[in-house]
Amino acid sequence: MRAPFTRRDLRRRASRRAPRRDAGCSPLDPGGTPRRAIALPGASCLDLGIAEAMSTSRDIRVPAHGRGPGIDRKALWVVSELGLPTIVKTCVSCRSTRHHPTGKIRVNANHKLLDVWLLICCDLCGRTSKIPVHERINVRALDNERLVMFENNDPAMVRALTMDATLAHKAAYQLDWTGTWQLDTDMPFYDLQREDAAPLEVIIRFELPAPIRVEKLLTAGFGLSRPAVRGLVDSGRIRLPLPIDAKARDDFTFLVVTTPPLSPERT
Repeated sequence: MRAPFTRRDLRRRASRRAPRRDAGCSPLDPGGTPRRAIALPGASCLDLGIAEAMSTSRDIRVPAHGRGPGIDRKALWVVSELGLPTIVKTCVSCRSTRHHPTGKIRVNANHKLLDVWLLICCDLCGRTSKIPVHERINVRALDNERLVMFENNDPAMVRALTMDATLAHKAAYQLDWTGTWQLDTDMPFYDLQREDAAPLEVIIRFELPAPIRVEKLLTAGFGLSRPAVRGLVDSGRIRLPLPIDAKARDDFTFLVVTTPPLSPERT
């Protein structure tokens, strides 16, 4: 009499029960259930990515000892984002000039041509206005991912359009960056009056493209008055890659050096 199950049958059943390891499947935890990426309610993957990138930029710590020649210490200053800039544009209803984005983007399709507008709201009367982003553009000229972000009112896209200086110039309005940023420093106490202090390299990183005067960054970072900062720059104690009166919106690095000691011949 034949056994109800042969070794071949058992091997077949075992292979059927074993989980498949396809390339597209989620990894399994020890309990055998697929792992899922946990997302916050109402947050898209792109939002989480931007938040993670911003968090990472804030957590960066520069090594205390630099590797460059003559650089003993480094410090990181971060221009961190507090909010979106105000859109300065005259309202056709109340003539007020203060607007903020509504968080929505309107897309109108006419056959193969698209119109895209950023919607803004007057702070005084609440009237909604449109800022043209694309006009009569062929749908094939737009990247598919960018088009999807327009259609879904993606917060990252709204943020980017609101801060876009090129778009502001094209649509003839201005951006008011007042109250949109703060300067965070991890720099330890640095006595600028000591002649034996180690040289310091300061790295300034921008989380948002706010145009800020270099002088204002220095006074905020060192806690000094404008005349004191200008005196340090004029004497060569602070060495800048751009004029002190210039407006910066991109990352840059400057150097703080000590007063060189007097030579034996001059003592």
